[in-house]
Amino acid sequence: MTTMRFGLLGAGRIGRIHGLNVAARADAALVAVADASNEAASALAAVTGAHVAGIDAILADASIDAILICTPTDTHADLIEAAVSAGKAVFCEKPVDLDAQRIRRCLKVVAQTGKPLMIGFNRRFDPSFAALERRLRAGEAGAIEIVSVISRDPSPPPVEYVSRSGGLFRDMMIHDFDMARFLLAEEPVEVFALGSALVDPAIGQAGDVDTAAVLMKTASGRIAQISNSRRATYGYDQRIEVHGSKGMLRAGNIHETTVESATVAGFRADPVQNFFLERYAAAYRAELEAFIAACRGGTAARPSGLDGLKAQILADAATESARTGKPVTVALEAN
Repeated sequence: MTTMRFGLLGAGRIGRIHGLNVAARADAALVAVADASNEAASALAAVTGAHVAGIDAILADASIDAILICTPTDTHADLIEAAVSAGKAVFCEKPVDLDAQRIRRCLKVVAQTGKPLMIGFNRRFDPSFAALERRLRAGEAGAIEIVSVISRDPSPPPVEYVSRSGGLFRDMMIHDFDMARFLLAEEPVEVFALGSALVDPAIGQAGDVDTAAVLMKTASGRIAQISNSRRATYGYDQRIEVHGSKGMLRAGNIHETTVESATVAGFRADPVQNFFLERYAAAYRAELEAFIAACRGGTAARPSGLDGLKAQILADAATESARTGKPVTVALEAN
């Protein structure tokens, strides 16, 4: 088996995770790293055996098979187009872009090249969430009736980040829109959203919300409900539940350890993991495995660029619904 050679664009927090995961594999190598910060790029290159290079040089390097895009959101679509046009397979962190029309144009370029494109909705690859989905598809819960997704961050991001993030629905909840689609196995046709700024008034002043709930319905009547908050005093809260005609499947939080104590005061467990990098460490490794397998097997990478577009459309619909207070109809099957 030949070694798959990667170039990494963006050596920040998430780029470092992907770069280290590539370097840890026997069948892959991180060849080159580019970042606006030479210090960040050099630090990652030093521990992975890669070299620091400019983006253009990485794209032009014929020995590089695949590109990992972990740069700021507003660069993603341009870099995807440049990478696939250079003959590279592409893994890109979500979202493709904050504008659905720009995503559509990007996906046309990808389709013309025929190169693989995978979008980083890592939660599909969480071992517990993935097992739940497999058991759901096997019919263990029967016909799906209600999907519930809970996602709450330990604390809000800086207001400077919020003002350029595209808003909670496009930045944070977009993962949950993808997870809802993944579990429902039917496209939502209607979206209703509510949002408030209850955690930090500055977030509201920046035009965003930090607390939100969304209801979605499919054509057959299946319902998905999503709850988001930028504050969870007890840690990083990540849970899903699917109720069906035969019963219910659920996956809970990951604790720091599985140790429990029992005293006269009751039962106590260790805290849940407090940051997404730790909580989804296994998922990041599994999604890289899936990307490499798709590239080697010549199969379509999943989640695809179309999955990224559909999650973005749902995020746009939720943003509009929260603004108007009215449900928004969507037609994902047409995209």
